[in-house]
Amino acid sequence: MNNPVGWFEIYVQDMARAKTFYESVFNVTLEDMPNPDNSEAALPSFTMCTFPMSMEHPGASGALVQMEGAPSGGNSTLIYFNCDDCASEQARAVEAGGKLFREKFSIGEHGFISLVFDSEENMIGLHSMK
Repeated sequence: MNNPVGWFEIYVQDMARAKTFYESVFNVTLEDMPNPDNSEAALPSFTMCTFPMSMEHPGASGALVQMEGAPSGGNSTLIYFNCDDCASEQARAVEAGGKLFREKFSIGEHGFISLVFDSEENMIGLHSMK
């Protein structure tokens, strides 16, 4: 099985705040995703902003999602973002309104990780080889 994660969603309460947080930490631009027509379905309305993605490269992309009845924080899913040096993204996370849970530490031959809370109290992992 190659790249078993095909998509991720990070649930948020304040889309503008969360979008600013992730754009600041990872130096990317998130794109607003059009809301599908829910007029015939009993689906809750939601707002999504997608991370940059390329179908030609390995790995998963995903989106921030704001949906009624889907709270942020306190979930049991941890997404790790690849970084050049996770200490840099860890510092930008704090500057962008996040909180440091565990600063950069070695995981042996597998590199380094940092754990931070985003602006919506979701924990995310940062991984780098240096």
